[in-house]
Amino acid sequence: MSTGALLNLVLHEPEIPNNTGNIGRTALVLGCSLHLIEPLGFDTSEKACRRAGLDYWPRLGVKHHASWSEFNSVESPARLWYFSAHAKRSVFDAEFLRGDWLVFGKETAGLPESILNAADPASCLRFPMVEGERGLNLATAVCAAAYEGVRQLHAKGQLRIDERGIILP
Repeated sequence: MSTGALLNLVLHEPEIPNNTGNIGRTALVLGCSLHLIEPLGFDTSEKACRRAGLDYWPRLGVKHHASWSEFNSVESPARLWYFSAHAKRSVFDAEFLRGDWLVFGKETAGLPESILNAADPASCLRFPMVEGERGLNLATAVCAAAYEGVRQLHAKGQLRIDERGIILP
């Protein structure tokens, strides 16, 4: 199902509310959708979001999914990109298109092997980093991937950015 979003950001079982809040803010400012696959490590009720100062959360239109299989059956995503520190392909080798789905795992374990093993290895991406380091914070990784997608879409003329830096419809 096409959401009309620039990109679709998918978090599989996120655990840390601050990361998800930051990712939500990134999704909002870029015109991306945000999908959360349960279980979550925190509460996203209206009261919890208000208490956390997430005044933008209602404008985000977050979609919750009970499981990975429910997500796939409801959304029928066409082009999925899976982010993992264990992937062989660099994010800079991917060609993002408008409406692509960027999938990230939980902070402590990443994406489950069952999801990665079922994916085409060419759709599994990583961020380049020096040897021996464990990887980026989830919110940082999602932001970097989303902005790389925006950069590519802009370079291909699939989106316009005005002289003030505003993404135009």
